[in-house]
Amino acid sequence: MTARLLPPLLLLALASCAATPAFGGVARVESFDGLEIAYEARGTGEPALVFIHGWCCNRGHWAEQMAVFGAERRVVAIDLAGHGESGNEREEWGISGLARDVEAVVEHLGIERAILVGHSMGGPVSLAAAARVPDRVIGVIGVDTLQSVEVEYTEEQIAPIAAALEADFPGAWARFVRGAFPEGADEELVERVASEAAEVDPRVAIGLLRSTLAHDFAGALAACPVPVRCVNTLHVAPTELEANRRYAPTFDVVLMEGPGHFPMLEAPEEFDAHLRRLIGELLGR
Repeated sequence: MTARLLPPLLLLALASCAATPAFGGVARVESFDGLEIAYEARGTGEPALVFIHGWCCNRGHWAEQMAVFGAERRVVAIDLAGHGESGNEREEWGISGLARDVEAVVEHLGIERAILVGHSMGGPVSLAAAARVPDRVIGVIGVDTLQSVEVEYTEEQIAPIAAALEADFPGAWARFVRGAFPEGADEELVERVASEAAEVDPRVAIGLLRSTLAHDFAGALAACPVPVRCVNTLHVAPTELEANRRYAPTFDVVLMEGPGHFPMLEAPEEFDAHLRRLIGELLGR
């Protein structure tokens, strides 16, 4: 594995966290295969913000944004299948199935105009969901994701990470999560994320690792029918702006210098300010 390929590959591994959701009012809807998908919705007014967590995370990562933006508009946070309070009895794990979970919630709630906000793996999930319901989505905002959609992974690159998870799931997750934070990060937050990470179902995590890294990110970005923006950090991997624009000419990114892979948790006020600006940009303000 080359040094150039390592950071984006680890990006997906670092997105693991199974924190208990920090807010209540959970509701459920059946996805395409009958699996129950848990979500919370609050606020009024569209476009609604639909928050989509990363690999082995859950809707609790968006508690701050649900509170802040829920005072201004309709907001929804989803537990994708296999995560949080949603069901996990799915035979195959991949981006397309998770996108259909998002579709199920959006259609169930009757949302007519939505902006999908997806962290890490939630970025490509958002692209796929937007392609499924282009009449309901007006934009996608990724969070520390889609750094370089041209990167492709081989089985030789994926196998060592999958093997590490299979051999020592709690220990591997703890190492991955710690690497997601920069030196000097809030130790309490690091410890909390690391300790909670081992709660994820290894079957789900490893299945999604393999299927996600085999995903056609460039094709997904090119096929996305709405504008795409990102709020990324500099901790894990640089964002290849010009390369990404070969597939989505209007793609743009805001870079945060301080936080690691979880900017909405590490620097919520700064992150919220960037998110608010990008929402305004997508609305033409």
